[in-house]
Order: sequence, then structure tokens, then C-alpha cells
Amino acid sequence: MRGTGKADVFVMLAHPVAHAKSPGMFNALMEEQGLDSLMVPVTCRPEDFDVFWAGLSAMENLKGMIISVPYKQRVFEKCATAHPRAARVGAANTVVRGPDGQWHADNFDGVGFMDGLAEAGIDVAGRRILQVGAGGAGASLAYCLAEAGAAAVTISDTATNRAEDLARLVEQTFADCTLRAAAPDPEGHDIIINATPMGLKPDDPLPVDVTRLQPSMIVVDIIMDPVETPLLRHAKELGCRVQYGQPMMDCQMKAMSECLNVLNGPKR
Repeated sequence: MRGTGKADVFVMLAHPVAHAKSPGMFNALMEEQGLDSLMVPVTCRPEDFDVFWAGLSAMENLKGMIISVPYKQRVFEKCATAHPRAARVGAANTVVRGPDGQWHADNFDGVGFMDGLAEAGIDVAGRRILQVGAGGAGASLAYCLAEAGAAAVTISDTATNRAEDLARLVEQTFADCTLRAAAPDPEGHDIIINATPMGLKPDDPLPVDVTRLQPSMIVVDIIMDPVETPLLRHAKELGCRVQYGQPMMDCQMKAMSECLNVLNGPKR
């Protein structure tokens, strides 16, 4: 029987959490591997976060967590140590409990994104990229795009100062990549990336002006549900190559599983 009193427990923390795919994917993996482990979706109101975090940390059989919006930065601040890729963006999307009981932060948003592009044969080296979204996921993506040799990255965000700060910080680390904060205008770019939640809801505005897209452009959306966001649908109609959000999650899941040591859990 799975889920006994000896089970290793993992949680997926987000608010809201109903759209999260990670619990189902991880539980299917654990079932396939015959593990007595489980992942549970959990949520709390942002104003209750500190109390909720204290409760999670007090759970002795809680081995690790997957973190999503809006808690990536707040969870990072609660961790005792962090991988450099989490530290440079100040955000965690995976945390694991160490032998001393302290939490260690990591961030696989950029790793999963870049691995997903690589599996699709999309190379960012030398490309001019427009990225919409400078939040937790967007920050991780921007660093990884510059690290992978993008020629230039334009960052756009409704919070202009956040886009400006991110562009400045990434360029300080990767001086060979030209970074700037600007409006979300696709013209002059090779790859367009939506790293915002715009597209989760049917009435969301489009992250870019789709009339400015050209068939030669590659359009990427990190949203998984719906599979085909309005942005990707418009891009396909114009003849653009598109990349869906699921490959990013699939590649992240492999890295997260290794970080959380999921596959070495107790057998049922």
C-alpha cells in the first residue's frame, strides 16, 4: 500500500494551487517506481505565509517542496543555504531538507526551460530575444539565456523597475550579452518568450502585440495549462514556430527529482 505512516512526504506550495501539475506528475512517478512516497498540493493566503511555513518546517517527515507563485522569493529567504543559480535570482522553486533539518534552496526554472529548448533543437546562441516577465521564473530564464550565449535580451514587465533591475544584474554577470528593459515589442527579435501568467485565464490580455510577430520568429510560452495559449495560437496562425510549456516542466521534473532525492524514497 502506498502512503503509509513510513512515507516520505513532499508538498507543492502555491497560491492558488489548483492549476499545479507537479503533484500529479510526481505521484505518477512515485507509483511507477513502487515508492511509499507522495506529493501533496498545499496553499495559504500570503498574509498567513509565516505561520504556514513554520508549520511545514515542523513536519518531521516533510522531505522537500516544490515552490511556485507567489512564494519563490519568500521561501528563498527562509532557507539556510542556496545553490548559486537560486542565489543569483533570490528565488527558490525547489527546497530540500538537509540532515541538520535546515532548508536548502535551488531553482530549476531556467534549467528546465533551456533543456526543453535544447530537446526541441532551439539554440539561443547569437539570437535576439524578447522576454516578457521579470518575476521569479523570468529572472531565472534571463540569466540562463545570457549564459547560453544570447546576443541580446530585451526584458519587459508591467513593473518597469523590476525589468530594469534584472537587465542590469544579468549584464553585470554576462557582459557579452546586451540587456535592456523596454516595451514588449516583438519587432527586431528572433525569439519571443512569455514568462508571465498572462494566458492562464481566457480573458487575460496578450503579453505582446501579436500583429508585430513575423513568421520567422520562434514564440515560446512557459504556461502549461492551457496547452495552447492565445499567444501561441496567434503565433501558429501567422506561421511562427512555437514551443509549449510542458517540455520545460518535464525537464524541470527530472532535475527536481534528483534534487529532492525522490527516487530513493522508501519502497512500499
